Amino acid sequence: MSENTSSMPVKTNYGALSSLVTVFFFWGFVAASNGVFIPFCKAHFNLNQYQSQLIDSSFYGAYFFGSLILYMLSSVRKNDILNTIGYKSGIIIGLVISMVGSLALALVSQNINATFTMVLISFFIIALGFSLQQTAAQPFAISLGDPATGSHRLNFAGGVNSFGTLLGPIIVSFMLFGSLLVSKQHEATLANIRLIYYVLAALFGVVALFLFIRKLPVTHTNDKMEQSNKALVSLLIISIPVFLLIFMNRFIESEFGETGKRFLIFGTLAVTVLVLLNALRASRKDSTGWGAMQYPQLVLGMLGIFVYVGVEVTIQSNMGALLKTEAFGGIDESHNSIYISLFWGSLMIGRWTGAISAFELQKRTKNLLTVIVPFIAFAIILLVNHLRGNDVSGLYVYLISIVILIIGIFLGKEQPAAMLRIFAGMGVLAMLIGLMTTGDVAKFAFISGGLCCSIGWPCIFALSILGLGKYTSQGSAFLIMMILGGAVIPPLQGWFADTIGIHSSYWIPVACFLYLFWFASYVGNILGKQGISSMPAAEGH
Repeated sequence: MSENTSSMPVKTNYGALSSLVTVFFFWGFVAASNGVFIPFCKAHFNLNQYQSQLIDSSFYGAYFFGSLILYMLSSVRKNDILNTIGYKSGIIIGLVISMVGSLALALVSQNINATFTMVLISFFIIALGFSLQQTAAQPFAISLGDPATGSHRLNFAGGVNSFGTLLGPIIVSFMLFGSLLVSKQHEATLANIRLIYYVLAALFGVVALFLFIRKLPVTHTNDKMEQSNKALVSLLIISIPVFLLIFMNRFIESEFGETGKRFLIFGTLAVTVLVLLNALRASRKDSTGWGAMQYPQLVLGMLGIFVYVGVEVTIQSNMGALLKTEAFGGIDESHNSIYISLFWGSLMIGRWTGAISAFELQKRTKNLLTVIVPFIAFAIILLVNHLRGNDVSGLYVYLISIVILIIGIFLGKEQPAAMLRIFAGMGVLAMLIGLMTTGDVAKFAFISGGLCCSIGWPCIFALSILGLGKYTSQGSAFLIMMILGGAVIPPLQGWFADTIGIHSSYWIPVACFLYLFWFASYVGNILGKQGISSMPAAEGH
């Protein structure tokens, strides 16, 4: 509960909100640009597909460690640290950390002797700041106005985040390769990106300074820090192989070769899954010390977020290598931004459409917007790519996928379990089509995985925290930690790509969507046994 207990409506602080949404933009911009940066690094540093995916391991692994460290310190102090310092201060500290990481990457890019490890460390620092920002930004956004309209501000911020995911691949591609016009192309070097990260570092600093000097709500909560020692130990066990995967990968691979590589990636996946399944089993016998993990919907939801983030990231992170194959057009790094941006733009299409449900509109108006908004979002994708110099005429056929998205949203009726089941099922079908075909059909089938992922986060989140009561805040923190999936599943697919081929490696997304389909189908039974029958409407993330 906020310290402001006045019953009078609170005016939205639009100045602070405008600064805050730039933070959401940063998250999307940097994360999505990895899809272009990964194949570039693969060629520049002479990496195999597995090694190239370590950018994702560093980036998304930082989210896990940032959230875990925050939770550990709070557990030791028996008080939520963010509650002590305030969400505003948490965002400022996170921005400063990301500024340091951006400056590091800018300096690394200027160094002719730069190593891939230097790049990975820089990405880790940037994302470490993001983890703190993300933990604090969402409740802070709610505090910047009437709590009753807090979801509207979050959905607006989520829309800005999605716009960042669209622009990220386009701008990074332009800086690396120049205009697609032959006369304006230049040699792709690591130094070409230094300006982006100098600018990002400056923006991080400016936003942090603005938030620091402005008199804004110093928001705290009265939530008690729930002790969950067994849950904490479980998370620490997971952190061990994750640490090895991120920080010791190159050493272990050089010392133990292929065996070491398999140990790292399969070991990290196995430990994560087995530890969570053990929590599911052990908490049924004795819930003491498990906290939010005593609820099966939360534990299975943690696996759901792990898989969801993993599949969202791995489809596009491995797409650069897929597009370079002859069967997919032999498209090199300088020309793949149109497809990477379309994938992330697909998430924007779904999230903008899903955000409509957050507003109190008449049914007819809501239905009309549900049809119109996806096409407006698609038009923006075409425009941005056209300005980049990409030929967008080949993208018009993607309208078929957008029509299917609209049908899926109407069939889901804003119910998270139904929405997740429908879109995960469509994801399985899309990946199978991509696996059984080649060329444009397969290409757009894989890209449509972005549409299938677009509603995943809010649906999984809503289903996982239902009925947690006093453990809701803790459960939310555990779910955010499972962004870890983006660090584990892409290199897993990368290993399969090196072993059985990049096209066949897309069986990994099939498995991920199948789990999400099962979770959406099974979680209703769990909630029913707990006497929870109300199903909240899904909102855009």
